[in-house]
Amino acid sequence: MAKYFNRHFLKTLAFSTGVGAASGYAVYSFLELNDTESLVKNEIEQRYYKIFENKETKWDSNWDKRQPKSLVKPVDSNKTDHQEKYDKKIESQKSHATRHIFLIRHGQYNLSGETDGERKLTELGRKQALFTGERLSVLNYPWTTITQSTLTRAMETCSIIQKQLPANIPLTSSDLLVEGAPILPDPPSKHWRPELYQFYRDGARIEAAFRKFIHRAPPEQKEDSYELIVCHANVIRYFVMRSLQLTPEAWLRLSLDHASITWLSIYPNGRVALRCYSNSGYMPPEAITH
Repeated sequence: MAKYFNRHFLKTLAFSTGVGAASGYAVYSFLELNDTESLVKNEIEQRYYKIFENKETKWDSNWDKRQPKSLVKPVDSNKTDHQEKYDKKIESQKSHATRHIFLIRHGQYNLSGETDGERKLTELGRKQALFTGERLSVLNYPWTTITQSTLTRAMETCSIIQKQLPANIPLTSSDLLVEGAPILPDPPSKHWRPELYQFYRDGARIEAAFRKFIHRAPPEQKEDSYELIVCHANVIRYFVMRSLQLTPEAWLRLSLDHASITWLSIYPNGRVALRCYSNSGYMPPEAITH
């Protein structure tokens, strides 16, 4: 009986010791994991606040060359009267409104056309433009302006969209917005290889279009604006990369649906948000092409 008791006691003790060791290891591992997570969290926070406090950021706040301090000549801060005038000038150059820019790609068009006049919208392309016009109408924003590319497919798309919106929206056209080759893509495409001179010819024009149409609101603009620009895939993709300060050469990695909506918001402080990209989900699946 004593032998049985001793054996049973030893087995129980061994089992308890094993469970205790396992439990202890589990507790230790849990605490160690928590300590590691805490250390990582603290390190991330320290780095973030260091960047924030020292303003060590890659974002260029003066990307559109309209930051107030870049528009006013500096003065001697030791001269109070000069400083007061300087501060007033800075205040007068500040942006106060947000620009909401809706970039609309044209609908599907006749790819076999040899001239611009022959590259008209297909029947599906007209339906796509109609769907987009209806979508913009439902959004019911106080549309401020419409700007269109001067190529036939863009003007046709714009005309169909216009019919779904209030008739009093100012319309302008710009040759700067026509399709082209904005910059040599990286990586290069096997299926799309323009002549090298086209990048030099079109790139400067599309960059000029970016500087003209994509920037923070001018100081005299007091209310937020909702602006429509009807143009082309390459132009829109380049605008998106440039406005977000991403590598422009990556533009060809993006795809863009026909008659889709891309929405950029430019805030008074120069920050930019991409609210949506290539939005075509309001169309029936069979109507979506790119």
